[in-house]
Amino acid sequence: MSDSGHQTTAGARASAVSAMRDPRLDFFRGVNMFIILIAHVPGNWLTRWIPARFGFSDATEAFVFCSGAASAIAFGKVFSQRGWGLGTARVGFRMWQVYWAHIGLFVAIAATMALLNGSGLFAKDYIGSLNLHPFFNDPQTNLPALLGLVYVPNYFDILPMYLVLLALMPVVIGLGQMSRWLALLLVVGLWLTANLLDVGFPAEPWSQREWFFNPLGWQLIFFTGFAFSAGWIPAPPVDRRLVVLAAAIVLLTVPLAYFRVINAVPEISAWRSEWRFLFQKSDFGILRYVHFLAVAYLAWVAAGVAGHRLLPPEGQGALTLVWRRCLAMIMKVGQQSLAVFIASMFMARLMGVALDQLGRSHGTMLGVNAAGIALLIGVAYLAGWFKSHPWRKRAA
Repeated sequence: MSDSGHQTTAGARASAVSAMRDPRLDFFRGVNMFIILIAHVPGNWLTRWIPARFGFSDATEAFVFCSGAASAIAFGKVFSQRGWGLGTARVGFRMWQVYWAHIGLFVAIAATMALLNGSGLFAKDYIGSLNLHPFFNDPQTNLPALLGLVYVPNYFDILPMYLVLLALMPVVIGLGQMSRWLALLLVVGLWLTANLLDVGFPAEPWSQREWFFNPLGWQLIFFTGFAFSAGWIPAPPVDRRLVVLAAAIVLLTVPLAYFRVINAVPEISAWRSEWRFLFQKSDFGILRYVHFLAVAYLAWVAAGVAGHRLLPPEGQGALTLVWRRCLAMIMKVGQQSLAVFIASMFMARLMGVALDQLGRSHGTMLGVNAAGIALLIGVAYLAGWFKSHPWRKRAA
């Protein structure tokens, strides 16, 4: 995400710090990883206060947008310096990693749910809570379907969507090298195909259900992030009128999305029923896109040039030290997004089991969520340590 205009002293300092990584990207990805963990814990009281309750877009849009932006940084240089063939190979290698991460996550969660059911210690049907009985009842059909991505239970649909988005990247980049308009035509055309023609991907062999996250619709937000990060789209100006417009969109959306208002005002409930296609999640309705762009613009302005407002101020005060440590942990989580995402999806189920046993009081909710967040941070640091290849370093 390139910035234009005058570079302040703080902005120059931020640019120097982010020479290798964009601190805004790591920060917002980290925050969204925490939200995704909270959102996937069954019966979690804190889900009443996540952004999804107050607007059409939620952490999923931010996750996909940031993934597109990160992909431009991670793979764009390979395409530009080593050519389209090696760039495609690099993307293919990432797809290989994500594919097996998806399969491993499913096997780990399915096995854990089966273990909980088989232990006889729990009254709840944990296999049924994820609608996995069809898989266990007919593994001969559903195991090959799982490997072929034509069996995609709802809880496991983010990574398959991401695989299709990655597969589209060489095509979009190839078209973009010929003309940015061709890339735009493909991206908009695929989104229209999902929303107007209702084209999707089969999610299970025994029904007509499709993937909950339709990649043909969601690639719009992915390649928006990619285009901003790659410099295909210039960064928007910091303009008070745009800030007011974005804030108005966010605020005016709240009564149309907040469940208490929806339940209290029949007219809003009727409007949502009639116009649901504008903000439905599966095919990525247009109002979700508008709402996310407004939120993203406000976050981009708030972060400052090169994210300098996120960085700790100079000095050694207590608050500065606390923020520096918190920021380091948030950004570490953002840097290890795949490992953290896999861990969060697995941990969320175990956190739900813990709440089933401990009860869902405010105290247990806060304790279990705090423990989950702490474990997520630990996973991020452990993944970062493994990626540093410490065994290659010469002993002191």
